[in-house]
Amino acid sequence: MKNLIILFFTTVLAFQFLSCPISKIKKKDVDSLRTVTISFAGDLMCHFPQMDFARVSKDSFDFKPAFREVRKFLSVSDLTIGNLETTIAGKENRYSGYPLFNSPDEYLDALKDAGFDVLLTANNHCLDRGKSGLVKTIEKIRSVGINSIGTYKSQQDRDSIRIFEINGIKLAILAYTYGLNGNYISKKEKYLVNVIDTNLIKLDIQSARKKNAEVVLVYFHFGEEYQHKPNSFQREVAKFAINCGADLIIGSHPHVIQPLEYFTFNKNKIGEGIIAYSLGNFLSNQRWRYSDAGVILNIALTKNISNDVIELSSVSVLPTWVFKGRLENKNEFIILPADTTMSKFYNFLTEADRTKLLQANTDTRKMFNSLQSHSYQLLNGKSN
Repeated sequence: MKNLIILFFTTVLAFQFLSCPISKIKKKDVDSLRTVTISFAGDLMCHFPQMDFARVSKDSFDFKPAFREVRKFLSVSDLTIGNLETTIAGKENRYSGYPLFNSPDEYLDALKDAGFDVLLTANNHCLDRGKSGLVKTIEKIRSVGINSIGTYKSQQDRDSIRIFEINGIKLAILAYTYGLNGNYISKKEKYLVNVIDTNLIKLDIQSARKKNAEVVLVYFHFGEEYQHKPNSFQREVAKFAINCGADLIIGSHPHVIQPLEYFTFNKNKIGEGIIAYSLGNFLSNQRWRYSDAGVILNIALTKNISNDVIELSSVSVLPTWVFKGRLENKNEFIILPADTTMSKFYNFLTEADRTKLLQANTDTRKMFNSLQSHSYQLLNGKSN
């Protein structure tokens, strides 16, 4: 585990809007500055072909090779976050891919090894193996030393706000999903999954602020699959969270990349925040254009400890593409930096593969460059 402190606080049923002027950190002695780096990856899926390729023996799997080319980018950050879009409910519940996901425990071992610190579990597949599968997934995630947010084992667990203290900056993380693929949760067990509910979102953000969270990150599993632009529901929910004081909003579900937007609002702590509506697929067996691509979104938050002002000091994007093929007599999935200068070193790529990787790079850059009003850096694979 990276150098961070995790605080759990219980929700209080009170809310009020807070208003404060936007402020920027002035250039002062660097000794007064503290910086936190956070990396976000998109959907971590596990279709059956991924399990088949990772199989070592009948009941043994190794998913670690899939992350070997991006591990250095994920593990370098203070906090690395991804959306786990599968259950880890045990072999006894039968391993399977779409439409009802259940993946081997070794998938989590690979995510831990790759550098993930937090897995977001509020999504439409979290109940694919029912309540018992949801609970087992939480237990398995926590057993390997990763934090889970969005699904919970009890009301007390749900009402605990996860606040990470890193380099003197307190970051709260909240997670919600648009739905559960028609799965029903009884009124007594609503705590199992955070479903998008404006009252709940408002209370959770308020609770995080009352417990001294300096930055509030809200994750939403929302939007229309395979659509490249956010719909009205995504925009309305994001705007609502911002009005409640959210600083950063990260989304997933469309399985393709959607735009990133900057915003300024006087109720949030850092003045200028971001909305990343969808980070696409980070790892999946969806092989068509756009869904075989994703990004690693990197942000840095800088705090001036002399006046407690925090700003979003940098935003960068590393385009990625998923290779599926045969290497050294073994079938493999590998997440690759989708970079024009690095692709020549992947001598296992066919010309068709190379064309798809470079197309993913072009598509990603076009998405972020053409739709954003603020400039930010696009990293290539050799620059981190």
